[in-house]
Amino acid sequence: MNFSELRLSETLLDALYYMGFDQATPIQEKAIPAIIDHKDLLACAQTGTGKTAAFILPVLDALHKSSSQHKTKVLVVVPTRELAMQIDRQIQGFSYFTHAESIAIYGGGSGSEWDIQKKALTSGTDIIVATPGKLISHLNMGYVNFKDVEYLILDEADRMLDMGFYEDIQKIITYLPKKRQNLLFSATMPPKIKQLASKILNNPEEIIIGLAKPAEGVLQGAYLVYENQKIALLNSLISDKPEVKSILIFSSTKKKVHDIVRGLKGQSVDWISSDLEQNLREEVLRNFQSKKTRVLVATDVLSRGIDIKDIDIVINYDVPGDAEDYVHRVGRTARAATTGVAITFINEDDMDKFHRIETLIGKEVPKLKLPENFESGPEWKNRTKGKPRNKKPYKKNKNHFRKK
Repeated sequence: MNFSELRLSETLLDALYYMGFDQATPIQEKAIPAIIDHKDLLACAQTGTGKTAAFILPVLDALHKSSSQHKTKVLVVVPTRELAMQIDRQIQGFSYFTHAESIAIYGGGSGSEWDIQKKALTSGTDIIVATPGKLISHLNMGYVNFKDVEYLILDEADRMLDMGFYEDIQKIITYLPKKRQNLLFSATMPPKIKQLASKILNNPEEIIIGLAKPAEGVLQGAYLVYENQKIALLNSLISDKPEVKSILIFSSTKKKVHDIVRGLKGQSVDWISSDLEQNLREEVLRNFQSKKTRVLVATDVLSRGIDIKDIDIVINYDVPGDAEDYVHRVGRTARAATTGVAITFINEDDMDKFHRIETLIGKEVPKLKLPENFESGPEWKNRTKGKPRNKKPYKKNKNHFRKK
């Protein structure tokens, strides 16, 4: 469906045209009309399907048609600062031809940034995009003015609940007008999302599109390797593909991030994790987005909350402990109907975890042959055949990254 069929104003359509957007994604086709019709919404769609534009475009359209300016009408609550910054950037792009203003409010900044955030929360900014913890810090100071809020949007709601923000969300809601439109967006639909929706949504319209599966454009594959083969395989895969300009590598632990960076040879490589200071994180992401850095090694802090175009390959250096995290990791490539490649390294201890991933996504991921100069890896044990063995509980690595 073309965006011009979705009842958006000419001003928004002009912005979409200049940004290169033409066809709406399925979540946008269904969500935008519902939001324009002032319905509460419970929307679930997989990573990379255009959820942000699905709620930002109709909200911007309403703000553009409104006569009042720069009162806080929209509150978007998100789990991470990366996602807050990403949404704020998208708002700035979509709102170029409108009078709407926005600000991202998150932790890790300087005192001057606190003052800028305080001014926006006090005097009003059309759209506030905030992480729960930082927003509550401001709310506790008593100066936040939310009396004009008309839209509450919870994005990546499942992730916020996983991170323990349920009580924070409930507290934030007590500061909002009771009469408002509520939009809840999530990548998965666990029971706790239903519970949250029942408390804050009023007779919502439900939209469920392709839950817990990577986008169709992701070509998936896996290598069966022993742990001591991974760095060599990583170097082989990267050096054999000079035409690939953007590679994102995920590790489950901060310590392994450092090990991977040290092990990569002759590459333009950088790293990011929660240990990195905010200004450095932003610089790393800018360099990766502009292709100054070819390889970025990250923890799951980036599995949600970044929308960088043209990531060619995502490599899971190890299998994530949570099957749904796999979907979010590989969803960093093949964004918005493009194509990409996702490769996973599976050692002998991670086969059960990877089988749970295959069960979740409803397909078997092809097991690729190691390069000719490599010794054989472990044999794949398909848990779908025969009597399943007892599964070892997943234990998080307690090692912590230490800077040099």
